[in-house]
This record gives sequence, C-alpha cells and structure tokens, in this order.
Amino acid sequence: MNPKRLLIYSDGASQGNPGPAAIGAVIEDGRGKVVSRISRRIGHATNNQAEYAAIIAALEEAVRLGAEEVELRADSELVVKQLNGRYKVKKATLRPLYQKVVRLTGSLKAFSITHVPRTQNREADRLANKALASRGG
Repeated sequence: MNPKRLLIYSDGASQGNPGPAAIGAVIEDGRGKVVSRISRRIGHATNNQAEYAAIIAALEEAVRLGAEEVELRADSELVVKQLNGRYKVKKATLRPLYQKVVRLTGSLKAFSITHVPRTQNREADRLANKALASRGG
C-alpha cells in the first residue's frame, strides 16, 4: 500500500446549533493503521461549520503527514454533497470554509469524499463528542 494515501473519517458536533462545538477525526494509512486522531473544541459554531472545521483540520494534518491522496468519509450529507459539487454553498458562513477545503485538496494528487452513515463514523463521532463534553477543550 502507498503510505502517501490516507483514509480520513471526520465529524463535527455542536450543542444548540449554533452553540459550543467540537471536531473529531481519525486518519488511517493504507493498511488501516491509525496514524493520527483529532479531538478538540472549536468554540461557537453550527453543526455544518463544525463538520467543515473537522474536514479542514484533518486535511491539514494529512498534508503535514505528507499525504498525496486522501479518501475522506463523513456523515454530513450536506457537506459531502457541497464538496462533490452536487449542492451549492448558499450560506455565507460556510463559503470560506468550503473554499479552504478546496485549497487544501488542490494540493493533493487525488481527493475523494464519501457520505457514510453515522454507524460507519463512530470513532470520529466519539472524538468530537469527547471534546465537546470536556471542560478544558
């Protein structure tokens, strides 16, 4: 397997939508070995902003790790469809986040994003909720 190819599971969480928010992500190498986990509070955000923030943080980490190809899986159907070009990004608050993802993915040789059910995204969901529940961030 190519060590420059990474699989990412990402998730964002918000209490109150908008409200306190956090992100979670799991990054695996081509053999399924976890090479990085992300779990942190991001302040006040909507669920969709948190979803984008999780993707951005995970992509930044993937680039830092030297990834050339990234397959990303997320349980936010809206964000996945926006990033795949099936939906327009209508909310002004999401446009800069969308553009940042586009810039990050533009530095990769290959990028794909797929919608997965929450049951297939449990670890990223757990990491986001763990950060959300923590007092210190």
